[in-house]
Amino acid sequence: MMILKTASLPDFVIAVVNEKGTEQLFTGEYDDFCEPGTYLCRQCGHALFRSSAKFNASCGWPSFDEEIKHAVLREPDSDGRRIEILCARCRAHLGHVFEGENFTPKNARHCVNSLSLDFVSDLNIEETEEAIFAAGCFWGVESLFQQLSGVIKTEVGYTGGQKKHPTYEEVCRGQTGHYEAIRVIYDPLKINYEALTKYFFEIHNPTQINSQGPDHGEQYQSAIFYYNAEQLALAQQLVQKLEKMKYAVTTKILPMSVFWRAETYHQNYYAKSGKHPYCHVYEKKFPV
Repeated sequence: MMILKTASLPDFVIAVVNEKGTEQLFTGEYDDFCEPGTYLCRQCGHALFRSSAKFNASCGWPSFDEEIKHAVLREPDSDGRRIEILCARCRAHLGHVFEGENFTPKNARHCVNSLSLDFVSDLNIEETEEAIFAAGCFWGVESLFQQLSGVIKTEVGYTGGQKKHPTYEEVCRGQTGHYEAIRVIYDPLKINYEALTKYFFEIHNPTQINSQGPDHGEQYQSAIFYYNAEQLALAQQLVQKLEKMKYAVTTKILPMSVFWRAETYHQNYYAKSGKHPYCHVYEKKFPV
């Protein structure tokens, strides 16, 4: 199941992947970056490049001398001089490819915008899928999702509101309409959306309104943000199962809106701080 993430992408990412823009040189997240893993298409999650193909061309953008087989399309650019590269699955704009520069023995440089990419610490992944949930303070939600087999990347942020580029302080003051949320990238060969959503319901209390544990505020409301009709149907089915078990579920099921990544200090908070979640615990709710 391919999930197009366009609805969740901020305007500055859309300007690159859909409108063929170019990010400023030396500003991209993956320019000066060398961890082992796989680079994915930011729009559809398809694997594009392995870290073994990345090299430092000192050009201001991530450079790769080889793509994963059949993952990247080449087409003449509208300027008539360059060759554009696109995701072979969803046609998201990636950047351009240049040959004959002799940077590496493969003699090719895929010059890619960081904003066109996601990175996961998995050297073999081919396909990924994505889910976005809100279940109270995103620190605890992220910590528990990181323990789930099949989850290969998490990112906390804000979604569901009306303000662009919200800050944590603005969200906490109730000025934006956003929820504290988590973006979960997972391997569909190891876990499916239904199992992921069951886990979501089992790591928080979905009967609380605008709160979770001791935390109170609209930003802590339980919610599922769906990308497509299949995710919507599965979320509704699970709510119905919980209600039959006498849970008074207050979880909102909402269409996807722009996901704004939270400030760096919020990412992976509990792992970095050595602290432990104070308002999230696992409780088995669904029968096997």
